[in-house]
Amino acid sequence: MMSTPPEIERRVEAPPKVERAPIPRPTAEGEEAREITYLKAISEALWEEMKRDDAVFIMGEDVGVYGGAFKVTEGFIEEFGPERVLDTPLSETGFFGAAIGAAMMGMRPVVEVQYADFISCGWDQIVNVAAKMHYRVREAVPVVIRGPSAGGLRAGPFHSQSPEGWFAHTPGLKVVVPATPTDAKGLLKSAIRDNNPVIFFEPKFLYRRVKEVVPGDDYTVPIGQARIAREGEDLSVITYGTMVHRALEAARILEARGISIEVIDLRTLLPLDRNTILESISRTSKAFVLTEDTTGYGISAELVATIATEAFEELDGPIVRLAPPDTPIPYSAPLEDYWLPQVQRIVVEIEKLAAY
Repeated sequence: MMSTPPEIERRVEAPPKVERAPIPRPTAEGEEAREITYLKAISEALWEEMKRDDAVFIMGEDVGVYGGAFKVTEGFIEEFGPERVLDTPLSETGFFGAAIGAAMMGMRPVVEVQYADFISCGWDQIVNVAAKMHYRVREAVPVVIRGPSAGGLRAGPFHSQSPEGWFAHTPGLKVVVPATPTDAKGLLKSAIRDNNPVIFFEPKFLYRRVKEVVPGDDYTVPIGQARIAREGEDLSVITYGTMVHRALEAARILEARGISIEVIDLRTLLPLDRNTILESISRTSKAFVLTEDTTGYGISAELVATIATEAFEELDGPIVRLAPPDTPIPYSAPLEDYWLPQVQRIVVEIEKLAAY
């Protein structure tokens, strides 16, 4: 009998065990507000909902023993056990289908897609099963599919896409893209408690870059309700996700130049809060649409169409949109920076519109 080659023996050696430090969690109702990251806010929402409701469970690739690709679920399997924190095979179609079935049987699964780009592997289960089930048989499908989305990390075209437009075009789904830790936590709690399938995208550029003081008590943020991130008088910027922060930075620069910008954070793309958009434009008379979703047939196109159809007589200038070109997102750092809307370009384009 031939012996096993040494290189194969080395390949199958078990990795050394890593001792993890305890992960601090919210203690109880009434805890004081404290500053946390966007990533920690998502982790806390999951932890608290699993504590609150035994029907909530997590599944996905490497969410258990490894703690998730971005460590959102680190420590969960030790606390809740492998029956509620399920490591799945590399088959999005398979575990999306399993989650939908569990949801229809009364459970509330939260499925993590390792990168939002991989969600397309389970497309049929989402748009042809989950989204249509209530319409077909009047059954609730309380499943949340969450995934790290968008660019800024030099991860290339297979790990940096913004696929929210695909799902915002699908009746029967809800699509959420929070921009802040407070909203990330409150909206994820709302998504888990919702009886409809919710696609929950998390701009991974924000995970450890954005911090905010978040309420300590249990709270939710309503799905389908935008917020005014900054009040202004001269022009309305309609945006969401990472672009909210770039719009706010541009607004601070423009304020020093005498231009007052109102920034609307959509938070939810489906259902879309059209009232907040239209009310803002009625005050400022100018609209600037800013997205990380590509230009053609996307979120920006829907926003422009909404404004043109329902607020045309309120406008005192053309509707301007700034979004990436219709190409895959580049891997190269300089090319990715050129591809994504940057603060200085936002400032230049807004100045043109303000001067119109």
